[in-house]
Amino acid sequence: MGNFIGQGKIFLSAFILFVSVSISAGDFGHASGHGDSMPFPPGEKINFIVKWAFIPAAEATLEILPLTRLDGIPSYHFVMTAKTYPYVDLFYMVRKRVDAFVDAGITRSLLYKIKEDGKSKRDITVHFDWSRNVAQYSNFGESLEPIPILPGSFDPLSVFYAFRRFDLSESLGITAPVTDGKKCVTGTAKVKKRETVKVGGTYFDTYLVEPDLRHIGGIFRKSKDAKLQIWVTADSRRIPVKIKSKVVVGSFVAELVSFNPGGN
Repeated sequence: MGNFIGQGKIFLSAFILFVSVSISAGDFGHASGHGDSMPFPPGEKINFIVKWAFIPAAEATLEILPLTRLDGIPSYHFVMTAKTYPYVDLFYMVRKRVDAFVDAGITRSLLYKIKEDGKSKRDITVHFDWSRNVAQYSNFGESLEPIPILPGSFDPLSVFYAFRRFDLSESLGITAPVTDGKKCVTGTAKVKKRETVKVGGTYFDTYLVEPDLRHIGGIFRKSKDAKLQIWVTADSRRIPVKIKSKVVVGSFVAELVSFNPGGN
């Protein structure tokens, strides 16, 4: 059981990683929307089941809350939540919420927050000061020194939505700056191919995207042939339907179970 707990923890981290592996919208491709036109309106909600070795271990959700204002700036508000199932809670409970705020044009991050309860506890805030081009990380109120960030930097959650704004094609290279408040890196990913995948009894026409893991530490750095794969629908919405990670302890999968397009 101890082995299951450790590997389950790794998978939950891997799922959360799929929105923080530096896939983003740089100067490439063609935007599918302009101005206020976005492929993902407020109200969109995507639910996943998280499995390790075919064992359902947790559920996770990506959601877009109503448009808001942050320091007077019209902003998108993205939320990701993840929680383990009761039988996993007995051994390793996870309750995690990630909030990300970006400007309405989705060109840069404004605020990033992580709240985690359960076995691990964190209360992280990353403030972005674009007048000085710096980001400042704090956890439970203890702040680190601000770090310099590149123009147009995204946080680990909003970068995925920035990515979804752009048209995809096979062999397309994707790059953009990403920061978690501790470091700022230029991340890359590649659209490997277009393929049909079956998820929950439904067939989806998708693009397979593989992020470069060179900036990712932990189990991915320790795994010689580590890989993270993301399948998104080959339409204007770019909905993630399947995420799979391969590391030294095995393979993990998150699969779409429901989708609400929002915009009502």
